[in-house]
Order: sequence, then structure tokens, then C-alpha cells
Amino acid sequence: MGANSSSISELPENEYLQKLSGSEPISENDPFWNQLLSFSFTTPTNSADLKLLEEATISVCKSLVEKNPRTGNLGSLIKVFLSRTKELKISAECQNHLFIWQAHNALFIICCLLKVFISRMSEEELQLHFTYEEKAGPSSCGAECEDLIEELLCCLIQLIVEIPLLYPCQHTDSNWWKWLCSWYRGRYSGGVTSALGYAVRDITYSISLEAVTTLIVFLSCQLFHKEILRESIIHRYLMHGRCLPYTSRLVKTLLYNFIRQERSPPPGTHVFQQQTDGGGLLYGIASGVATGLWTVFTLGGVGSKASAQLEQCSPLASQSLLLLLVLANLTDTPDTPNPYRQAIMSFKNTQDNTAFSSSNPHAFQINFNSLYTALCDQQKSDQATLLLYMLLHQNSNVRTYVLARTDIENLVLPILEILYHVEERNSHHVYMALIILLILTEDDGFNRSIHEVILKNITWYAERVLTEISLGSLLILVVIRTIQYNMTRTRDKYLHTNCLAALANMSAQFRSLHQYAAQRIISLFSLLSKKHNKVLEQATQSLRGSLGSNDSPLPDYAQDLNVIEEVIRMMLEIINSCLTNSLHHNPNLVYALLYKRDLFEQFRTHPSFQDIMQNIDLVISFFSSRLEQAGAELSVERVLEIIKQGAVALPKDRLRKFPELKFKYVEEEQPEEFFIPYVWSLVYNSAVALYWNPRDIQLFTMDSG
Repeated sequence: MGANSSSISELPENEYLQKLSGSEPISENDPFWNQLLSFSFTTPTNSADLKLLEEATISVCKSLVEKNPRTGNLGSLIKVFLSRTKELKISAECQNHLFIWQAHNALFIICCLLKVFISRMSEEELQLHFTYEEKAGPSSCGAECEDLIEELLCCLIQLIVEIPLLYPCQHTDSNWWKWLCSWYRGRYSGGVTSALGYAVRDITYSISLEAVTTLIVFLSCQLFHKEILRESIIHRYLMHGRCLPYTSRLVKTLLYNFIRQERSPPPGTHVFQQQTDGGGLLYGIASGVATGLWTVFTLGGVGSKASAQLEQCSPLASQSLLLLLVLANLTDTPDTPNPYRQAIMSFKNTQDNTAFSSSNPHAFQINFNSLYTALCDQQKSDQATLLLYMLLHQNSNVRTYVLARTDIENLVLPILEILYHVEERNSHHVYMALIILLILTEDDGFNRSIHEVILKNITWYAERVLTEISLGSLLILVVIRTIQYNMTRTRDKYLHTNCLAALANMSAQFRSLHQYAAQRIISLFSLLSKKHNKVLEQATQSLRGSLGSNDSPLPDYAQDLNVIEEVIRMMLEIINSCLTNSLHHNPNLVYALLYKRDLFEQFRTHPSFQDIMQNIDLVISFFSSRLEQAGAELSVERVLEIIKQGAVALPKDRLRKFPELKFKYVEEEQPEEFFIPYVWSLVYNSAVALYWNPRDIQLFTMDSG
């Protein structure tokens, strides 16, 4: 690094990095650190450059790994960073603000080194590298040297939760801010608060982002293990000791970073006018960071989308969400539940004045309206959908708030879009979206309200022009489409089960179904009926063919038939539930049922369906009789009119009552076996400016998710 570094390719030969990784111990008070940390070079702009940076860092790391036991230079670098951050906190009394720039640069180097160290050694070996002392010069630690890993982790958390205090819009009364404004007025003309505010926000944004990124890197040891880590040194530090009191503040800050979606400062910009004498100190800081370092913070990770998209997103919000998901999915220890998950499970709305439970010390309050808006806006990403799932499933306060919203369509429509574009989404994203719907449909109020929300012109639904449809009918259409896609492509029983469970939960509350939604319900039953007949025929032919040969094994058609009959049974129960509970509200479903009445003939006497067919058969017979009495060649309007009149006339006691269809989502045992690889696959593919060699990844295969 150093002031003269200009490109990634030059890093392995850089004199400052060679000295850092060399054989000579460097005291934390050596002027060398000022030279090392005053760097500016063209940082990566794509995955290929990130890979180059990784390779360049590896060559330095190999030397540092070998020499550090004798030099203790890694520890010295970390102590230099810690001293810079301490100065950052007492900046009101400090006249030299070079540490702002240098603190960021020190953390950037530490993060790059840690990433390689963690990918190539065990946590126990890593811990040793943090404990090596410099052999030359007086030791600043002595016998009671603090644990540097815990010190660094705690410092990173403090930076994340306290750096937002430097935002001028929130703290214009601080001594630090007043001093900086006075300093600025003495050198430049123009608006102080706005211009200086953006400069300070830009540099504090960078430090916050780097701190979040470094915490992710600290936790990345999981990537290099096939098994879920249940005992981890880093986990222990984060869930005990000095880090523990910051739990709720860290979770709250990460959530607010996600909510705010702050854009990164534009690359190559600064607000200070350069003077003829070369400019003041803060000019150097602002321009150095903006032109040299800032490019790295607008990048995506491996497999990222086009850079044009990334420029419009917030790297701090994206990285904070990934860290939050990683922390929330750390495994419990035998004596301590995950405090970050506890915080996520228990936080409340800022408008909630009820007392916190004494059993959870990590509870806090957050603005639910802002959180809801962010969740609605960000559902295109796996991460945001996973966060929504976690909050609905684990936090009853959030779930109650969401279900009480009168604009629920703002949340449901993005979820439906995920399911509609199932071909373009990974399977995990589809699962999360579907489970969110299942959780929502557990609530009867939700099931009623979605039929009262009328939508206009759903442009993304391509199969048919939908100029006006209720949210409930659209939800039914999308879920049925997902079932049909699954039947022809993935054939995933888990997906089928959850789709049908969501429809079943809604069925008693079906109201004023759109004619197309009613048609699709019956069309799905028709498809299942044809599939049932096909498998039955294949089973019969296979059985006949086997009579002449005892050599070839029989395909397991019985199992296939059993699965299809389970699905058919569920569809009949859904139709029956609607007819029993809301017949008079759904003339279009009765119309579709009558139009395809022949489909149901074969199931009337089938032993698996006889009971559930009684009501359906009764409805078909009752309305068929009334239509016959009305004469031939009836218009659609006239048929619907007769159905509406008949729905009032049909005695309710003639329909047999069945148990209410209600399904509740329950996580499987050891959910971490699914969620931890999923979360880390999101980090691997989506983290800002982080690259890991795919050959080193053990937790999941590259095509998982």
C-alpha cells in the first residue's frame, strides 16, 4: 500500500506491504504505519479484479503467516487500528483528523488479510496469530495483554453502532461537529452544514461499511466446513463477554441500515475545493477516499449483476442485511441461546408503550412503519425475503403489525411476483416466498381482507389480461400456476404441500372469485385427474407385462398414485370448503364446476374420495336441475343469475360439515441445516466487494440454492 501504490498488480512488490510481511518486527508506534495507511490505488471494479486482489493478498499473507510468529506485525497493525478508532471517539479534542482516513485504510488491510487467514487455517491457528508479541522494542501489553480478537470484534461492533452518530443531520450540536465547522469556515466559503455534512457522511459511511464487512469475514470460517459449526471461537466472543451488551444496539443499527437504504457516495466526487497550496488535510482525506477507495464499495460479489444496477443500490444496507442474517442464524450453545436471534424475536414498535419482558435483555424498539416500507420495496432480493420470513415467523409483534396493515397488497404483490417468475428464481427464494404466504394465510382476517382489495392492470401477469381483480383471486392464480409449474418441471412434493396448504387456509374465506381464478381451480383439478388416469394406466400395463417375466423390477407406480391421490383429495377438500362456507359468495366457482361436471364422475364411487364428493355431487345435482328447468341455450349472464338465486335457495343443512381446513407452518427439526448454508450462499453471491475462491468453499456446492 502506501501513497505510491496505484494498481492491484503492483501490490505484491509494494515496499510497505513487503515490510509488513517481512522478518522485521514493527512497533505500533513506528512512523511506518502512517506511510502504509496513506494509500490510494485503483480498487476493483468487477469480479475479475476482486480475484486479482485476492491473489495479490495471498502472496502477502503467505509471507505474513510465516513471519508473524516472530514479528507480531499482525497484532501491531490491529493495535494501530484500535488506537485510530479510539482517537475517532475523542475527536472533539483532537486537532489532527488524519486518523479518519487511516482508520479506514487500516481496517481495509486487516479485512483483506483476515479473509485469507480464515480460509487457510483453523480458528485455533488464527487465535495464535493474534497472540504473537513483537520481539523487538518494549512491549506495550505486558503480562496482562488483552485478547486482541475480542478487542477487535468489540471495536468493530462499536464502530457500527456509534459511527452513525457522526451524521451531521443528527448531531449538529456536538463539539466535534462545531469544531469541524469552525475549521471549515476558516478555509472555505459556501454552505458549511450541507457541504461538510456530505464529506463527513461519506467517510463515516465507508468506515461503517468496512466494519460490517470485516465482521462478515470474521464469521466466514463456516464457509470452509461441510458441517454446521456448533462450537466456534468467534461465535463465543460474539455471544459472550464484552460483545454481548451491544447485541440489541447492533441488531437495531443493522436493521436501520437496511431500512434507510443510504446510497454510497458517488465514486470520484468530493466537496472540498482544492487550494493552490495543495489543499487542506480534509481535502486530501475526501478526495483520496473518493477517487481511490470508494470504487470498491459500489461493487457486487461473485456472480453479481451488471454494475449499472449496483450503482443504484446501497452497499451498506445490503452488507448490513447479510451480517444480520448471519448473526441471526448462529447456532445456540448448550448454555446460551443465540442473543441476536433473541433480539430479532422480541423487538417492538416505537409506538408500543408496553413494558419489555425481563426475561429478554436484548429487546429494543424500532419504527415498524419504516421497516414495513423497506420490506415491501426490497423483496426482489433473497436476503430481504428471508428477513421477512424470519420476522413473520419469529417476531409476533411484527406479524401482528403486518396483518393489521390496510395496504397489505404492497407486501403481498412482490411476493406473488417472486412465485410468478419461478423459472428465474432459485428454489430457496421460491420456498421462502411460499412459506411467507402460508404464514399470512394462517390468519382469517388476512384471508378475508385480500378479497376486498381490488387491483388494476397487473402488467406482470402475462397469461391473461387482468384489468381488474381482487388480491385474493390473484393470489389463488399465482399459487395454482406454481403448482402446475412444479407438476411439469421440478416435481417437488414439499412445494406442492405448501401451495395446497395456503389454498386450503384461504378456502373457507373465498369471496367473489374472479371467473379466471375459478376456472384455474377446476383446470388444476382436471390436470390432476388426467395425471391420475395416466399413472393408473401405466400401472395396469406394467402389471400385465410383468406376468410373463420375473426378471425386471416393477416401477413403483403405487407410490406415484398415492401422491397424486393425496393432492386430488386436497383439491376436493378445498373446493368443498369453499362450497360449504361461502357458496353464495362464489357464483363463478359454481359456474366452472358445472361446466366441467364430467370431471368429477369417476371420483364419486372412488373409496378415497366418496365422503368428500358428497357435497360437491349435491351442489352439481342441485344447480344442474335448476338450469334444466330454466331451458336450453342460456347466456352466461342468465346462468350466473340462476346460480345466485339457487345459492340462496339451497338449504345449508343439506351440506355435510367437515373439519375446518387449517394448516400451520412449523420449522423442521434442526432448521440450521437448511438456513445456514442458504445464508452463506447469499453472502458468497451477494456480498459487496468480497471474493472467495470457489474451490475453497465446503459448506455448499456452487449450484446450490
